[in-house]
Amino acid sequence: MSDEIAAAKLDDIMQGYRPLPGVRDEMVDAEGNIRPLWAGLAQHLTSLSQEKLSENLARADRYLLDSGVFYRQYGTGESRERAWPLSHIPMLLSEADWIDIGKALMQRADLLEALMADLYGANTLVASGRLPPEIVAGNPDWQRPLVGIKPRSGHFLHFLAFELGRGPDGKWWVLADRTQAPSGAGYALENRVATTRAFSDFYAKANVYRLAEFFRDFRDTLMNMRTDKDSRVAILTPGTLNETYFEHAYIARYLGFTLLEGGDLVVSNGRLMMRTVQGLLPAEVIWRRLDSNYADPLELNPVSRIGTPGLVSALRSGNVSMVNALGTGILETRALMAFLPQLSLELTGQPLAMPNIATWWCGDVATQAAVLANPNKLILGDALSTGLSFGPEVDPTLTTDMPHEELAHLIARKGSTLVAQETVTLSTAPALENGRLIPRPMALRVFLARTATGWQIMPGGFARIGATDDPSAIAMQKGGTAADVWVVGDHEVTDFSIIRAPHITDQRSLTGGLPARAADNLFWLGRYIERSESIIRLIRAYHSRLAETGNEGGQLLASLKPLMQQFGIKLDQPIPQQLLNCLGSALNSAGAVRDRFSPDAWSALQDIDRSARRMAQRVSPGDDAASALSALLRKLAGISGLVHENMYRFTGWRFLSIGRLHERAMNISGVLAVLADPDAPEGGLDISIEIGDSVLTHRRRFNVSTTRDTVVELLALDPLNPRALRHQIDRLREQIDNLPGANKNGALSPLARSVLRLHAEIATADAASLTSELLWNLRGRIAILSDEITTTYFH
Repeated sequence: MSDEIAAAKLDDIMQGYRPLPGVRDEMVDAEGNIRPLWAGLAQHLTSLSQEKLSENLARADRYLLDSGVFYRQYGTGESRERAWPLSHIPMLLSEADWIDIGKALMQRADLLEALMADLYGANTLVASGRLPPEIVAGNPDWQRPLVGIKPRSGHFLHFLAFELGRGPDGKWWVLADRTQAPSGAGYALENRVATTRAFSDFYAKANVYRLAEFFRDFRDTLMNMRTDKDSRVAILTPGTLNETYFEHAYIARYLGFTLLEGGDLVVSNGRLMMRTVQGLLPAEVIWRRLDSNYADPLELNPVSRIGTPGLVSALRSGNVSMVNALGTGILETRALMAFLPQLSLELTGQPLAMPNIATWWCGDVATQAAVLANPNKLILGDALSTGLSFGPEVDPTLTTDMPHEELAHLIARKGSTLVAQETVTLSTAPALENGRLIPRPMALRVFLARTATGWQIMPGGFARIGATDDPSAIAMQKGGTAADVWVVGDHEVTDFSIIRAPHITDQRSLTGGLPARAADNLFWLGRYIERSESIIRLIRAYHSRLAETGNEGGQLLASLKPLMQQFGIKLDQPIPQQLLNCLGSALNSAGAVRDRFSPDAWSALQDIDRSARRMAQRVSPGDDAASALSALLRKLAGISGLVHENMYRFTGWRFLSIGRLHERAMNISGVLAVLADPDAPEGGLDISIEIGDSVLTHRRRFNVSTTRDTVVELLALDPLNPRALRHQIDRLREQIDNLPGANKNGALSPLARSVLRLHAEIATADAASLTSELLWNLRGRIAILSDEITTTYFH
């Protein structure tokens, strides 16, 4: 490409791209010239046709969609999953710039560690008057029961995030400290994968530092915090309705940790234990992703339903390491920023290497006067609030543009609960909209982890990009997007993998540890998937016959009603609501075990749910519905294949398989009881083998027309037919016998005895003895197995 053409293409993509007045831009200087760091990316963008660029960006979006990356957006009384909003153009930073950022934030991390140790230890800062007591004692994030508890690891802080902004002078400022349960590291990983899909050719030669080493070192650090090498490292999540639940599951899967909710844990004899299908197992190291206040309803917030009773007592006993320690949320308090510059000198002997956003606590007369003297340069807010994720939140009732007398009255009345912060002008970074680059406000989220060698900074992170020129639109809850951050080295960088080097012994436990809650969800996921298939096959058979006869009131179609009733199906629409409910329940169960469910299977499950809901709006009864249901059936077969071929054959897979076998055994028993009944109308036997997906098998095996004996033999008694009742019971017995505690030295558990009795009855039956009454009875006894499984393993 000639220089003239490249320049023209660059003009096209950057048409109108200019720094905003008084604002620093990351990509171009004040004269509009591209900064050297960005020259390579700009040149790469000009080398792409508009069609190729769109194709590359679509590849990134498709990756995020296929991987199911989402965050939960909260609105008026409801929440919904929103696709992760990727800003495709990465944010570039030089290696030298990143080294300076890292040194400054490591110093700040040490300062916060020292502050935390004093607040929950000697408390000299408040006692000496260097911190106002109101900031601590009146703070909802101050957890008094934790005073005096020293962390077993020796540190309160292990994983931190900082919100940074760059001002017009090019210097970085800390907008917020994230110490409670910092989020975003997993999203940064997904941003990296998606962005490299869009710019794979350029990324490969751009000397961008990789992220895997950071996660590998932190993983090893957490593993080495255990004293018992058979204990677990777990990530503690508030649950599936949390805003960043996807990340919790993703990080757990990426690092090989167990994902737990508060109810998965119990304190026994001062030790924190996981409830698993094998019984109670120790959990020594917990990476906490829920707020401290909700962690223990006994000693902290009594209304919490997501915590673990007694957790604080386990910490007090020194039997568990918490990452980060409970109570660290107080460090996010907005008012503390007013005191950090002086505290840094006193606690570390050094001034802050990277300043805060300028902050004043309005609890004294001098500060109140200063605020009144410069109201238009400041924002007022709750002194004890953590604000938005990128800085202070503007509360319309507390803005400083109100009349001076009213403002003075407000400050006098609420001074000790207010904080004043300087308004921030954030630098801008390029965002791609409609084929053109435009400048948008930008803030960085940067992550630090404590490792064996000290604090380590993630060589990346993610940048929040504003939806408009308004800095308040930078939050994703308000339409902001997230861009990958590329730290560009001066030389070729080394590839790292999260996988250990071959010569290093991996001491992680490879067996056991399936939480009872996860097993419960896997069991029901198997049931819901199989139930969806059974409903589809049944409704398809109905609509196929309806297309042939056109008679809804015919005797044959009427004979299907008992089977419809067992699923609660109403035929007021071709794709019944019960099917949509069942698919939705499957998604809920799968969502609760995202750390154990493959992204491909999750994507396939979402796809069939979306397809079914679209079909429900447009298909008509008869042949149209039958064709649509056949398409759904093929999609379900894809999910079954993914699970069968890809899922590791251990305890979780067993519960998923048991769920499917259990549901299929119940359903085929009901089909035979109704359609193979001697009084069933003509054609019932043919429908039964169609629902049982055994039409071709029947023709090959019997080479005669269907009779009750041939159908019962094939669908009830044939151990080689994967659709037969006998096959389901054979496999159920096999899987249950391999569950923990099912067979101890020949002594069978009550559950194992129940399935053995069922197996013996089916194995010794013949077609004549399997009456409709007996088939209904068998179906009821199979149903009871679900209760026995729940009692044995899920409570």
